[in-house]
Amino acid sequence: MKSDRLLALEILINLRRENGSLSSLLAEYRQRYPYAPLSLIREQAYGVCRWYPMLQNLAAQLLEKPLRRKDLDIDTLILLGLYQLYFMRIPDHAAINETVALTRALKKDWASKLVNAVLRNAVRQKETLSAQVEENDTARLAHPDWMIEQIRNDWPDQAESVLVHNNRHAPMTLRANVGRTSRKEVLTQLQSHNIQAEAGAQAPTAISLSEPADVFALPGFNEGILSVQDEASQLASGFMNAESGFRVLDACAAPGGKTCAILEQQPALAELIALDNSKKRLGRVRENLERLGLNAKIICADAIDTSSWWDGEYFDAILLDAPCSGSGVIRRHPDIKVLRKPEDLQDLAVLQQQMLAALWPCLKPGGRLLYSTCSVFKAENTDQVSAFLKANQDAEVVQLAHPVAHECEYGLQFLPGPENMDGFFYAMLNKKAP
Repeated sequence: MKSDRLLALEILINLRRENGSLSSLLAEYRQRYPYAPLSLIREQAYGVCRWYPMLQNLAAQLLEKPLRRKDLDIDTLILLGLYQLYFMRIPDHAAINETVALTRALKKDWASKLVNAVLRNAVRQKETLSAQVEENDTARLAHPDWMIEQIRNDWPDQAESVLVHNNRHAPMTLRANVGRTSRKEVLTQLQSHNIQAEAGAQAPTAISLSEPADVFALPGFNEGILSVQDEASQLASGFMNAESGFRVLDACAAPGGKTCAILEQQPALAELIALDNSKKRLGRVRENLERLGLNAKIICADAIDTSSWWDGEYFDAILLDAPCSGSGVIRRHPDIKVLRKPEDLQDLAVLQQQMLAALWPCLKPGGRLLYSTCSVFKAENTDQVSAFLKANQDAEVVQLAHPVAHECEYGLQFLPGPENMDGFFYAMLNKKAP
């Protein structure tokens, strides 16, 4: 059986070769190796991604010259070894020996002496190396240069806090299904099973666990009493405030958290359409709806190509949770540091513009469209709304309010920070009656 180190290494190599995201690769490996210690694999794979720029800096100081592209596997192995030495409670000799042994699994015995020397020097020079890390912002803050610059430009007063909180572990947050129970009852049930939890301070349905837990082992999960969803994301259904009899569209609906939350809050909708262009991800939407006992019309289609899915009947409300950089959820998805490139922002901005333009005609006069992203970059948020308002004279912003959000000219920005929420942006657009 493959060791947890080798499985984590394989996942990281595939990730760096852009063969999937961390979450998709972990899901794949969980199916292939159901008896492997998932928690240990997850700790190592997520940890290397979380501290990737710092670990790269350490490796660069320890290597005489960069490794060749064809030796990306050995380069990744060194990063994994450094993570174990600097961040895990593993004796140095064990971390070094087990890491060196993996060169044989990679069929690169020639690299054993190199890996051994690098890791032993990492231990000997730890104090000096750590001091050098503190002098380099990319290493100290463990973010790519371009990302640090973008966050500092957009949020100069909050940048340091955002970057620090991005490197922390996100809490496990639940959403109480208020269509069937109350948050108080869910808390009581959790506590009766000795699961420490408390009510979230920002969303009326949120519950925060003191320690992460296997979701399938949580009392009430299989029965549809609760779901997993970050507190900032839970606010979407409240901002939507869909009324009885409304026809609602959730564009980019997968994996279905917001779809389900809207239906839990307002079960008397005329119809809710959950739209997404990924058949695989829509499977998650269907699973969540079934578990929660909810109904929605699921359509697999490109939201921009309205001729392929829209029947011409106007929606009273639309939620556009647009594809974005994910810069607000790095603490949950640290592989964003590895995968995301600065040029991606321009492509995403174009896509966001196209989606807004395509969906706006589907909204009835007097209807509202909630635009959201899990980004902290203004280019994806307030700049998008500003450009849309200039191009559409029948659109106006309805100012939202929340006590811990930063009020922008055209919406609300939640930042990763002391409130322990993900970074999220919300803007409400009203379609003026003619």
